[in-house]
Amino acid sequence: MKCISAFLSLCLIAAFVVAQPNYDFSKLKREHLGRGVIAIRENPSTVAVSWRYLSSDPMDESFDVYRNGEKVNKYPIRNATFFQDIYKGTESVLYTVKAIQSKTESNYQLPSDAPAGYLNIPLNRPENGTTPAGQSYFYAPNDASIGDVDGDGEYEIILKWDPSNAHDNSHDGYTGEVYFDCYKLNGQHLWRINLGRNIRAGAHYTQFMVFDFDGDGKAEVVMKTADGTVDGKGKVIGDAQADYRNEQGRILTGPEYLTVFNGLTGEAMQTIDYVPGRGNLMDWGDNRGNRSDRFLACVAYLDGIHPSVVMCRGYYTRTVLAAYDWNGKELKERWIFDSNHPGCEDYAGQGNHNLRVGDVDGDGCDEIIYGSCAIDHNGKGLYTTKMGHGDAIHLTHFDPSRKGLQVWDCHENKRDGSTYRDAATGEILFQIKDSTDVGRCMAADIDPTHPGVEMWSLASGGIRNIKGEVVKARVRGLSCNMAVWWDGDLLRELLDRNIVSKYNWKKGVCERIAIFEGALSNNGTKATPCLQGDIVGDWREEVLLRTADNTALRLYVSTIPTDYRFHTFLEDPVYRISIATQNVAYNQPTQPGFYFGPDLQGTLFRGCKIPKK
Repeated sequence: MKCISAFLSLCLIAAFVVAQPNYDFSKLKREHLGRGVIAIRENPSTVAVSWRYLSSDPMDESFDVYRNGEKVNKYPIRNATFFQDIYKGTESVLYTVKAIQSKTESNYQLPSDAPAGYLNIPLNRPENGTTPAGQSYFYAPNDASIGDVDGDGEYEIILKWDPSNAHDNSHDGYTGEVYFDCYKLNGQHLWRINLGRNIRAGAHYTQFMVFDFDGDGKAEVVMKTADGTVDGKGKVIGDAQADYRNEQGRILTGPEYLTVFNGLTGEAMQTIDYVPGRGNLMDWGDNRGNRSDRFLACVAYLDGIHPSVVMCRGYYTRTVLAAYDWNGKELKERWIFDSNHPGCEDYAGQGNHNLRVGDVDGDGCDEIIYGSCAIDHNGKGLYTTKMGHGDAIHLTHFDPSRKGLQVWDCHENKRDGSTYRDAATGEILFQIKDSTDVGRCMAADIDPTHPGVEMWSLASGGIRNIKGEVVKARVRGLSCNMAVWWDGDLLRELLDRNIVSKYNWKKGVCERIAIFEGALSNNGTKATPCLQGDIVGDWREEVLLRTADNTALRLYVSTIPTDYRFHTFLEDPVYRISIATQNVAYNQPTQPGFYFGPDLQGTLFRGCKIPKK
């Protein structure tokens, strides 16, 4: 395979620096989105109603809101897709949002027992279990994703259940089996998949892609499987009796599969061999699966039209990405990238515990930001910075004055620290070197007094602006974890555990603005939600968390009024794919393929005229 070296790529900076995401939306196969109406109790006397503004809506579209058939707004709603209804009743009510020009309507039934601030989604928790070593374990909801599995224009939730004895690859020990469920937002349980004893539980083993890959209007689920996996119809894949676990609880032998599941039924539609197979374990860096069983995955519009699924193996040493297209009947291999191929050696050991996807070079097709390197849409190397592995990464349009997308990355090699680079070329725009393993970094526009998106890491010396200058050296409560658009202004808020905080740039501190009591985050010190992103309602984002007793999910929805309405970010491929890949290994927050923040004041952006302030 012919690979483009980092040196050659950096020589092409002038040619690529103007690259912008350049999708042809007239050809791009995207999911059909409904209005996403949601009604959430704010308090005993107020209900917040929220809905999507779509790019297909007329610019001057306005809306009316009805409660049980009676209009509750005095004037047509134009400036936001949000309405506060004064309603003290306790019975179930039907809210209807009507688009006045297009004469369409969408409904949401508010339950009589609706809690304040969130949508409660009851779960069917798996039974406890016992390992061959006699260790008992229980189940808790873990990572989740979204997809429209029934074609109604609204999302269902695909949830991974992790056993309490899930392990990192570096640790020995048996684990319980991993389950996947699909739920509608009203709690209806559609199916359950059991990955079986031959798939180990842990953050690095199972990466699940939920997307409409064949364009039939219904999402599929793609993930790694093995002998003994049971699909949503109860059918076993492979040998039901096989048990490849060794005495350390690791699975280092036996066949490995890749399966496409029907999103509506959970039925396995096709199973093929997983590429690449583990082969000789030492080819990946060790002989106990700590290197060979490091998996990533993503969705990408590699041809600029159709979404492909890309399954990945390895990032500490050998690195392999295999891209497939699903036509509704079979998976067809598009390409395989392998750092063992001649000329690609510099791409070995460059991957992160996560990845990003976007059209970084302006050709209308997606590239894959694989840690310190990038893989082009055609399966060839685009560039490598040779800065190695890291734990966190962000891809978005940081700098409104600069064309194209940029990457904020942190590195583990105790040398390169944190880097801000051009996503198309790998050119380092600024770097904060450090002699430690920099394990976290974050990017969000939190300060309106500095242009563009701010960024920071555990070793950045505080918040940095797009020029690399220190905005604030020490900030109490500044999280490097997740982010969320929550309160309705143009700045972003920070999400850590079950707490949303906002940076007060005048005081230089982070202040809590929401605490989701009774709900918990996942993944230990990572403290990530089941999912964060725009799932329902207006352009802002929701937070999906588990209850403390692991019997339900809570979808927290902002009830704070907003003065803005934007075409839903879900129509942006970079943003939508960042939701699809959020479950991959070390979860990262959503990021769009455009700049979003207070620098947009005085512009027309995504269907909204933003006033100057």
